[in-house]
Amino acid sequence: MSLWRSLECSCKDLQLLMTLSGGQCFRWHKNEEGEWTGVFAQRIWTLKQTDEKILYHVQHATKLAQPKSKPKVRRKETLVRKKQADTELNILDKDALQLEDEKLLKNYFRLDFSLDEMYAKWGESDPNFKEVASKFHGVRMLKQDPVENIFSFICSSNNNIARISGMVEKMCTLYGEVIGEKNGQSYHAFPDVNRLADPIVEQDLRTASFGYRAKFIQKSAEMIQSLGGESWLQSLQSKPYTEAKAALMQLPGIGAKVADCICLMSLDHLEAIPVDTHVWQISCRYLPHLKNYKSVTEKVYNEIGEYFRDLYGPYAGWAHTVLFCADLKMFQEKPVGGKKRKINRVSKEEKQKKSS
Repeated sequence: MSLWRSLECSCKDLQLLMTLSGGQCFRWHKNEEGEWTGVFAQRIWTLKQTDEKILYHVQHATKLAQPKSKPKVRRKETLVRKKQADTELNILDKDALQLEDEKLLKNYFRLDFSLDEMYAKWGESDPNFKEVASKFHGVRMLKQDPVENIFSFICSSNNNIARISGMVEKMCTLYGEVIGEKNGQSYHAFPDVNRLADPIVEQDLRTASFGYRAKFIQKSAEMIQSLGGESWLQSLQSKPYTEAKAALMQLPGIGAKVADCICLMSLDHLEAIPVDTHVWQISCRYLPHLKNYKSVTEKVYNEIGEYFRDLYGPYAGWAHTVLFCADLKMFQEKPVGGKKRKINRVSKEEKQKKSS
């Protein structure tokens, strides 16, 4: 019997390459057979894409795979009946676990959102998006665990994706519980806040070449712990976006951009737009006057966010993630004549006409 299970999901609705390697997350790796292996929800996942399906295999931590209880057996019950009862329980337990796996996967990729509808709406608001969408379909905004999201993006400061990935795996190896082994490699869960709040963590991570980020990780974990731990983080989902962002910016090592990444990727504030130098360059094509600024000031940062929220609406952060992926060198085809694509700027007057 095949170990692969499947979800009906076309490439147009979810494209693994750009979703998993576009800078949202750092624990997925693709092998030569085109299979993606990563960790979330204390499981080792392997994903494979076909034109119409996502095939997936899940390896659970031992404690998840074990039955929660055993059936009570009467003394006179025969050994055969006891064995049958145990087997039936294991089947029920396995079925429940498989249903949970499917639910987790759908939730992780936000498959309840209709990309066709959203892409069409964003394309109506922005001719450039409509052009981009024809090639960069299936880019989804992941729904990640806030703890992993926070500490991964503290590592992102002045860093590249490959090095961030290495740091995240190092944290997991040092402090995360072992889930299991696959193809000779050991996989760990992401460590919890209490583990990262231990004072020894800063020195450990400095030894592991985390630099100044080591202090930010330990001190942020300590502060989150004092504010109420993971329940405090979860409470930020129900706060207004601006309040959630301000709360995150209290944490050591978290500025506006990282706070927006966390709001967007794990706290359901899909209007958040993280602005770095790369995003500023994209924005200059929409707002040419921004080229007069030498850096991303607070004023520029806020103007960019408000412009795209006005342009794309409540899921502006998701729409902008599609543009971000389209602009990454790893996903780009060489433009004809070596020229960048011209952006047709949408003026405020045009936006008002379309919304009326």
